[in-house]
Amino acid sequence: QAQLMESGGGSVQAGGSVRLSCSASASIAHHVCTGWFRQAPGKEREVVASVRDDSGRTYYAESVEGRFTISRDPAKNMVYLDMNNLEVEDTAIYTCASGRICQPYCSVGFCVGGVNVWGQGTQVTVST
Repeated sequence: QAQLMESGGGSVQAGGSVRLSCSASASIAHHVCTGWFRQAPGKEREVVASVRDDSGRTYYAESVEGRFTISRDPAKNMVYLDMNNLEVEDTAIYTCASGRICQPYCSVGFCVGGVNVWGQGTQVTVST
């Protein structure tokens, strides 16, 4: 069964750091695009970062550029999101997602419409 499992969420003070991890089942190891989406209360879901599994190219939303880093370990079927210098506005449910293809026409290389598998999400809360 195709599955993504996130871990690493929690509460942190503004300016702190959190690492999110996403474990992918072997059945979706062929997916080319993996990304992290987030949804804050009352707001639409947005993609914050994505990585192409075929080239390693990464994409970031402007709001997180320079603070977040997406990386992958193909040998372990793992994708990570390192979040530094966190802001209160980063508070959201973060969800890992993968797709068979990427959407380079989308601003962060990956669109909600291109997702084939979603994780269950993990809460990140940033406080002052």
